[in-house]
Amino acid sequence: MVQHLTANGTIRISRTIYWCREQGTDSQLDRWLGIADNSISVAARELCCRVTITGPSFRKSAENLERLAQIHVSSNRLRQIVEDEGQRALKARDKGFISPGWNASDCKTNVNGQTRVMVGADGVMVPLVTQSEKQKRRKNRRTRRRKKAKRNDTAVHRCRAKRKLKRYRGADNPYKEFKIVTFYDQANEHHYAAGTAGNHEALGRLMRREAAKLKFNQADEKISVSDGAQWICKQLQTRLPMLDGKILDFYHLSEHIWSAANACFNQGSQQAKDFATEVLHIARHEGPTELLTRLMDERKNYRSKGKRKSLQEVIRYIARRFEMCDYPKFIERGWQIGSGPTEAFCKTLTTRLKGSGMRWDSPNAEGIMALAAMDQSGQWQAYWNLQNAFAA
Repeated sequence: MVQHLTANGTIRISRTIYWCREQGTDSQLDRWLGIADNSISVAARELCCRVTITGPSFRKSAENLERLAQIHVSSNRLRQIVEDEGQRALKARDKGFISPGWNASDCKTNVNGQTRVMVGADGVMVPLVTQSEKQKRRKNRRTRRRKKAKRNDTAVHRCRAKRKLKRYRGADNPYKEFKIVTFYDQANEHHYAAGTAGNHEALGRLMRREAAKLKFNQADEKISVSDGAQWICKQLQTRLPMLDGKILDFYHLSEHIWSAANACFNQGSQQAKDFATEVLHIARHEGPTELLTRLMDERKNYRSKGKRKSLQEVIRYIARRFEMCDYPKFIERGWQIGSGPTEAFCKTLTTRLKGSGMRWDSPNAEGIMALAAMDQSGQWQAYWNLQNAFAA
């Protein structure tokens, strides 16, 4: 007799198991039923993941799952199911078991058949459980178990009988930057995203691997749009040397211009607004040379160290990214100068991770983000079809 959680609730199955010394146990019936390697059906796992990545918490997701699908699981059990599935999703992505569903040949910009693929990358902070918090939690848990054992002797036996869960070491800091890479076409009809909890080198390897799946190098135009961070530029140059153009996101440039304008003039004053508007107009329509000339001329008008420093910082920022600021050329070619799709993915892939009071182990957070990425990238059904094939 075994219990199996399915999309129709928990079922109990009674079957005969055969064993012989030479062949061992015959689990053919279990394989046919899809329960040989897991006590939860693929459909039930999908429902658990679906309500979790769109829900505010595991507790609320468990309530929704029971209300909508009549599947009763505790919030803790739901968390275990989804976190395990997240690890499977990561392995499926890294081993190339599922494809993005589109490639560079689908990203046409005109009737002549010219193709263009954009790539972006960014970092986003994710709250993690520190090692000191883990130690405090485990100490409190042991205290509660001892008190419960005094009230009921069988409580100790039940605790020992529980399945031993995999434990991860806590993080050194309460927040860690996860890295995200995105690919999309000019019209944003095709988009794909992937993330990692690793460092910039890990993102670079992920970027190269996912670009190969999309046949990125076969696109007629291959362009990056990013915030100009040094680690992003380095990985783009190293992992995607076939890029035809690198663009500094215009919004990030405007942030630096506005910061200098507010430092030179009163915060929110009309003078600051007029200066920022003028400089950004030059950047968009005249190019980086005229932009730097205007900023350096403005710098000569001040004796204040603070104002001169703020303008000098903007000048250095633009000078280091000179080729990325040639916006008149980019606009003439019809290229996007904003990284809106990448910024949007940074929010949607980590919404479930950044709720009030949430803290994660890094591998589990990475798995949840992988599930969200598959959902947002149109790979959800392909992934679960793969899981059904494995279970068959």
